[in-house]
Amino acid sequence: MGEAAAAGAVHVRAPGKINLVLKVGPLADDGYHPLATVFQAVSLYEDVIATPAEEIEISVTGRHAEKVPTDESNLAHRAAALLAEATGTAEGVHLRITKNVPTAGGMAGGSADAAAALLACDLLWETGLAREELGHLAAELGADVPFALTGQTALGRGRGDELTPALARGRFHWVLALFDEGLSTPEVFSTWDRLAVAQESSRNAATRPADPVPEPLDVGEEVMQALVSGQPHRLAEVLVNDLTVAATELRPAVGIVQEQSLAAGGLAAVVSGSGPTVATLAADHASALELASQLRSKQVADEVLVVTSPAPGARLVEPVRDNV
Repeated sequence: MGEAAAAGAVHVRAPGKINLVLKVGPLADDGYHPLATVFQAVSLYEDVIATPAEEIEISVTGRHAEKVPTDESNLAHRAAALLAEATGTAEGVHLRITKNVPTAGGMAGGSADAAAALLACDLLWETGLAREELGHLAAELGADVPFALTGQTALGRGRGDELTPALARGRFHWVLALFDEGLSTPEVFSTWDRLAVAQESSRNAATRPADPVPEPLDVGEEVMQALVSGQPHRLAEVLVNDLTVAATELRPAVGIVQEQSLAAGGLAAVVSGSGPTVATLAADHASALELASQLRSKQVADEVLVVTSPAPGARLVEPVRDNV
């Protein structure tokens, strides 16, 4: 039998994401920024295999595994503990995580681990929660976890956790430029705040009125129309991330990757989440392969991958049984 076909093992796969649009409002009294974003899941996945254990245990292999904690601070560990508490389960679990999504790369790899852990433990422990109930628990773990459960394409509001499914036709081809060293999300937002204050001061000094901040934040109807069209050239026109300037200040290579990606034929290059991952939209699969080859030759990132979107959310991977 395959490794996940062992007695009592449950294998769940959950996707990383990119933000096609990310608009950020000013810091609110609760310490968070209001967001308006469009998530799209991509074909870069986290794999979690859950097996019975006396306590909750974590082991991690794969991309950037050495940077991932295996104690109670691990988001998958927290997911398992939350599910156990919510359902009154006294069972333990060993969660074996195989990472493909970069750590601290703005692609919600930890959130994908948590979503996969929720579903895997629910199946292993036979707690029988509906997807909606798992979604409520996911929202307690972080803004990106509910989307990792649902996948595909969604509009996110609030802190990004108020999800509305969005229709996207066709398949999009992306080139991801990854960095071994991630960026701290709080540091990126703090930098964005500082830059916003500096910009506001500059406007006031020039006696020009500040641009009004739309309330509530909205991604715009043109974004939804581009998604429905399924045409990469239309989607390229609406890609935007307000955190780009902050991410680039903290990691200048982000700006270099964007410039080189466009020069090499990419339709548009957008920072995912708080970065530093840069996702470049290509016209088709062949164009994506050529663009990836050029970026690798320029050595502007630590790793370059080709992926597609949209992708499904957390799902059970049926065990592959060996022929006998």
